Parts: sequence; C-alpha cells; structure tokens
Amino acid sequence: MDERTRAIRNLCEPIGANVYFAPEAHANYAKLGLAGYGPGYFCSRGASLGKPSGLVVTSAFGVFSPAIVVPAVEEGWSKTEPAPLLQARYDGAVASLRRLLGDPDAKHAGRAVELLRRGLDAAEGAGHVIFSGLKSLPFPADPVGQLWRCCDMLREHRGDSHITVWTKALVKPIEIQLMSELQMGIPLKTYSATRGWTAEQMDAAIEGMRAKGWMDGAAFSPEGRAFRERIESETDEMEVPVVDAIGRDLDELLDILRPWAATIVKAGIAGGGYPGYASAISGLARGRR
Repeated sequence: MDERTRAIRNLCEPIGANVYFAPEAHANYAKLGLAGYGPGYFCSRGASLGKPSGLVVTSAFGVFSPAIVVPAVEEGWSKTEPAPLLQARYDGAVASLRRLLGDPDAKHAGRAVELLRRGLDAAEGAGHVIFSGLKSLPFPADPVGQLWRCCDMLREHRGDSHITVWTKALVKPIEIQLMSELQMGIPLKTYSATRGWTAEQMDAAIEGMRAKGWMDGAAFSPEGRAFRERIESETDEMEVPVVDAIGRDLDELLDILRPWAATIVKAGIAGGGYPGYASAISGLARGRR
C-alpha cells in the first residue's frame, strides 16, 4: 500500500466526481435532450474519446454491464454530439463546485493546480484511455475549472490503472464490483445493481467467487480479502510516478485539498454516491495520511 497515492485519491475523488451528482450538470444534459441518468452519464464521461460506441464505453469504464451501457449510449448520441456535451459537463461541474465551495482562495487554488499538473505531467498515457482523452482537451482558463479538470484527470488515471490490474488478474467486471462492495463494507449486491447487473448475474458471480476461494458465505475469505487488497496495492504502484513528481510538496497539496473535499462530502454530493468516502475523508481531516 502506498498511502500517498490513496491520500491524493481520497481528496481528488470528491472534487472530480462531484459532476456525476451535480444537478447543474444534469440540467445541462436535459437541455441537450438527454433524459434520465444513463445517457448523460455515459456519453458525457466518454465524450473526451470522441463519439465512442456503447461497447467501447463499456470497456473503458470497466465495471458496468453492457446491457445498460449500450442502449444508453445509442440514445445519447442520437440526441447530441460530443462538443456540446463536453461543454455541458464542464459548465455543470464548475457551477456545482462554486455552489459548494464559493470561490476558493486564488492563491491556494493556483498552487493546487500547479502541483496537480506537475504530477499529471508524469502520468503514463499508454493504457490509460479516459485519462488520455481528458488530456487531449483544451485546459480551462477558469481557476475552478482547472482544479476540477486536474482532479477529474487524476481520478480517471487511477481508474484506468485499476482496470489494468484487475483484468490482468483475470477478474471479471461483475466480480471486481462485488469485491469493492465487500471491501467498502456496504451491503452486498446494492452498489453493483446500479452498474446494471441483474440479481441472477450477481448470484452466479458470488457462487463463482466462493468456488475460487474468494468468498466465504456473504463475506470475503481471508484469501479473497488479501487478493482484493493486492489489486488495490498494485494500483497504488501504478500511481507512484504521479506522487513522486509532486515530491516533498505532497503534504502541502493535501492540506489545500482537504477542506474542499470534506465540504463536498459533507454536502452529500460525492459522499452519497461513493459509500466509504465520507469515512476516508474524515480520517484524512484528522491528519491520517
């Protein structure tokens, strides 16, 4: 475990992921004709890749069932194009952050962006599809937009790394999703259902995980818990160049980001969608790295 990579993940996650729960973003998608959560989410997050098909989005996002991704993407691209959707996403994210945080201190925001960009400049692009898509976009001029873009990029880089690790370990998408529920201590089959997996698919996957020795009843086996933690630790390893590039200034960056991340989680934006993050941020706020 590299505590540095997890610390920066825990603090950038709420800032970057606020867009997925921001009413401002969803209102913008609705203006483009996208009804419901799916088309706006899948197409806006995937739009930095151009106009990807549903199967490409399924592959890039990793943990979703194609049964919900493919029709949502087809519907989304029948209503809008990548450029206006990327603008709607950006505008919604920035408006949401300003509502939650006000106008962050310009000196602190500028320093956070400087340090994050230093780390992101050292991040590997090969094999990191969504990260590379975001990197290809023009960098925002607005300070809040810059902060959000950096956190979104860091979040997606780790996500791309994570997919690389668990697919190498021959873990299936539904299995890693169920493992993450066990790891975060949330009710089994609840979060996974939001990823489009049916009860029958989840039950079959759980039986398969028991047969592999990863689960004992409805919980991790000791072997399964160690295996899941190894996946996370190997993900940490892939993110080490980012924190190494930030270097001795990492603590300064974490101190700048911590109150913003805590405010967002307290407001229920990221905390409501990512079980376990509220406690992670709480621990960091008490000084635990």
